Amino acid sequence: MSENIVTLDVREDLRQGREPFSKIMNVVAQLHSDEKLLLVAPFEPAPLFSVLGKQGFDHESKQIQSGDWEVLFTRQSGKTVAFIPQERPSCGVVKTEPTEIIEVYARGLEPPQPMVKILEALAVLPAGAELRAHTERRPMHLYAQLEERGFVGETEEQNDGSFITTIRSR
Repeated sequence: MSENIVTLDVREDLRQGREPFSKIMNVVAQLHSDEKLLLVAPFEPAPLFSVLGKQGFDHESKQIQSGDWEVLFTRQSGKTVAFIPQERPSCGVVKTEPTEIIEVYARGLEPPQPMVKILEALAVLPAGAELRAHTERRPMHLYAQLEERGFVGETEEQNDGSFITTIRSR
C-alpha cells in the first residue's frame, strides 16, 4: 500500500529561534485530500494536536531514536475540513472582572516553549479566570492559537522590554 506523505522537519527552524507555526499551517493548507503530514520536531507539539484536530486531523506521535518526535497527521475518515475563523460579535460584548488571575512566567525560555507553557495553562484555566503571561517577546504566533480556543489576548510592552499578555475568554 502506497501512502502520500508530505514531510516537514521544523527542527532547524526551532534551533534558529524561528516559530514554525505559520510554516506548518501553510503546508497543511496545501495538503491534498489523500495526503498526510509527517512533522518532525525536537519535542512533542501537543498544542498543535488541538489546532489540527479542529481541522479534521487525527495524529499519531512517537519519539524517535535521536530523541526528536515524529507526528503523523491524517485526515479523519478521509474528509477535508476547511478552517473558517470565528468572527467576534460586533455588539453586546460586556467586559466582566475576572474571578481569578493566573500568572504564567515564561521569560527566559526559548521558542516555542513560552507558547507551549501558556497554552498548557489555558487548558486548565478555571471558568471566569484571566491569565497574565510574562514573556521576553511579543507573542505574535499566540494570537491565532487563542482565537482557535475561544480566547482573546492583549499584549503590553513593559519598561524593561518584556511583555505581559492578558488573556481571557471571549
